[in-house]
Amino acid sequence: MAEKVNRTDADTIQFGRYNISNASGYEINACFMQNITGGDSAWQIHNPLVNYLPGLAMQIGLMIFVSRILMFILKPLRQHRFIAEVIAGILIGPTCLSKLSWVGQVFTFESNMLLETFASFGLTYYMFLVGLEMDLSVVRNMSKKTRAMVIGSILIPMGIGAALYFMPMRVNKDRSSLPLGAIFWAISISITSFPDLARILSDVKLLHTDIGRMALTTSIFSDIISWVLLVAAITIFDQHKFLAAAVPTVVFILVSWFLIRPGIGWMIKTTKKKGGKFSDIHINSILIGVAACGFITDACGSHSMIGGFMLGLIIPNGELAMMIMESIGEFVSGIMLPVFIMVNGIRTNLSEIPYYAHWGSVAIITVGATSAKILSTLLVSIYIGITPQEGLALGGLMNTKGVLALIVLNEGRSLKLIDNVTMTVMMVAILFMTAMVGPIFFLANTKAKKSKQYKQRTIMRSNQNTQLRILACIHSVRNLSGIISILEVSNATRKSPMCVFVTHLVELLGRASAMLIVHETGGKTNAGNNPPSREKAESDQIIGSFESFEARNDAVSMYPLTVVSPYTTMHEDIISIAEDKRVAMILVPFHKQMTAGGGLQGENHSLREVNQNLLLKAPCSVGILIDRGLGSFLNSTPSSNINNGRPELRFAMLFIGGSDDREALSYAYRMAGTPGISLTVVRFLPGKDAQLNLMPEDEDNEDGILKAITDSENDKELDDEFINEFRFKAMNDQSVLYHEKILNNGEELVESIRTKYSDFDLYLVGRGLGVKTPLTMGLLEWSENPELGAIGETLVSSEFTAHASVLVVQQPPSDGFRSNSQRGKFGQKKWNSPILNPDFENFENRKKNNYVD
Repeated sequence: MAEKVNRTDADTIQFGRYNISNASGYEINACFMQNITGGDSAWQIHNPLVNYLPGLAMQIGLMIFVSRILMFILKPLRQHRFIAEVIAGILIGPTCLSKLSWVGQVFTFESNMLLETFASFGLTYYMFLVGLEMDLSVVRNMSKKTRAMVIGSILIPMGIGAALYFMPMRVNKDRSSLPLGAIFWAISISITSFPDLARILSDVKLLHTDIGRMALTTSIFSDIISWVLLVAAITIFDQHKFLAAAVPTVVFILVSWFLIRPGIGWMIKTTKKKGGKFSDIHINSILIGVAACGFITDACGSHSMIGGFMLGLIIPNGELAMMIMESIGEFVSGIMLPVFIMVNGIRTNLSEIPYYAHWGSVAIITVGATSAKILSTLLVSIYIGITPQEGLALGGLMNTKGVLALIVLNEGRSLKLIDNVTMTVMMVAILFMTAMVGPIFFLANTKAKKSKQYKQRTIMRSNQNTQLRILACIHSVRNLSGIISILEVSNATRKSPMCVFVTHLVELLGRASAMLIVHETGGKTNAGNNPPSREKAESDQIIGSFESFEARNDAVSMYPLTVVSPYTTMHEDIISIAEDKRVAMILVPFHKQMTAGGGLQGENHSLREVNQNLLLKAPCSVGILIDRGLGSFLNSTPSSNINNGRPELRFAMLFIGGSDDREALSYAYRMAGTPGISLTVVRFLPGKDAQLNLMPEDEDNEDGILKAITDSENDKELDDEFINEFRFKAMNDQSVLYHEKILNNGEELVESIRTKYSDFDLYLVGRGLGVKTPLTMGLLEWSENPELGAIGETLVSSEFTAHASVLVVQQPPSDGFRSNSQRGKFGQKKWNSPILNPDFENFENRKKNNYVD
């Protein structure tokens, strides 16, 4: 709705109910009439909140409503929440919705004071949370490559940003840009938003990969350097007030670091000694301290957000920091911060660009600002030995802008170094830069390429004389004994050492994003956060147990981790670690617990879902352990008996056929090299009377019939070659026995196991995914645990094997991996027929005594 404009004199115009003066300069004064009560009584004094507080609530509600709609629309495009909120703020401003009469009545000029005050208040608490999330330990552990990345990704974009500021873009050439504004523009282009980058890396499961750690470290340095430059620019801009602003600010920072920080540390230690729990009093005291620190730095002549950031930075990472984030994290990021972004959008008017700036210049500035960070990061990546594809992905990630970039621009505008046109152009550039982060990163597709190269990692394909890498997953201390027992008998030697990545899985409750904690030996951590006290105590116990296991085995190296993630996406974090660490097998516990009688109870559906997702998507082999006291057998085995060569533990590998069974046999044969272990391999073959129905549902589909027959014959050929090579390699091993049983159906299979193979301590079986054989027909019709396969389910549910532990193994489910490329891969050596060996006849004669017809 248009307002009537009256010009009262040369310098003042009347616009509706406002008197505006100095309209042609960088600063304007707007005056308006307001009724003020003249009474002295408290009942008669006018309260401005009565008029403006309902309007503030409506403004916040409109911002949240519009931003949530945009988040829903932009989610398929892999756009971050920051993009949706910035666009929402611009749409609410004079660019679009504010032109509507009812929106103009909500966003009145009189309400700006309360709106901007609330935005500044929210910004102070947001920067407090940013400081709370930062981990300065990466500063001490920074590598040379990261140092080069920090220098290159900050200095080069800063120089390009300063140069772009002076590029002519205005239609009116009489309006020249102030030179000092280049400082704020250069800072905003060189910034990489640490909080937003951390959330993006968490979403794509790269938070603790090499590229993720380098990106986070660089972003932390970028933010710190930007903060120093911003504080310096704010304090030294007015040279007359430089000492009055700089000295008190420096004193506050020193007092915070050397006095308040030790005091908070003492409070945390004292509270833990008394009971280990932090109350609401502790949290509320810290939150009041945020406002107090903001007030102090504002009184010093700096910005209130500096005080909030400093207080968050000096609070140690741990339980108190997590409780604070859980208490106010969603409120600050979801309610208070959008107000600041909305204020920024109200100050941005895209419709003015065609009148005050050339679109061509705006496009060049936008592309130049976007390319600066990407090209500089790419060049540094090539220099330090990172592949161009990873360098491109890293450059895209380093272009992540956030609230800090808007803070820098707004401070420049408040100091009258940047006018509205310049800020609007820069807003377009920041919006474009951040929007391109997702497409550039996924175009590089670093993770997909790494996963594709990694898909064929299994124990069967691993060289016997190289390191075996295993990811052991622990949900609670109840899983410790079984997992450690399996690793104990995995035969780690100097020629074939074993590297174990111990991962404690903790359910995520009350946090916005998952996290991974990398522990150091001795109970220390080098990640940003620690789990809550109960989980931390459990992690310490788990790490201590595996440290003892590592101390007993010279050929074992152990690296403890803790994953804090919701169960619905926990498998993604496990897979990400498996890919990054390039493990050959993931060991996970079964979702049920053993009873005193050997049965299973206490089904945990969440853990079962994690295991099922791993079986579907894991890039390596997966082993599900049903532990029934294997650790007690190991602990009770006298060392003297082992030294005398008498086996104390008896393992069995039941072989039906297929890639899963071949992987289980490879692991079982490795275990057989452990002193005190005897291995019996039983191969069950279908007899003449067995009827294998390979007919597809569409009996007229001849191609399907031929494919099924061909696949069956190929699998049978692979099994024969694999078994023959295994027999040849183990023919002089007295601890390994091989049996063959010819059966006709599943009933005979169960009976054979019950009568002749029911006295073993551990059974290793393949899941049998995709294997069709008459020997397992009918066994899965009433199965409660299909993830165990037919043989695994039989062993777990039968009374005659209730005393034994079971390890069910599955190879990666990729169709490309379950192919004929596995031919001749036992022990990662070229297969030669054992018949060509001159000792084969003696080997056959000796083994015939062990066969069971």
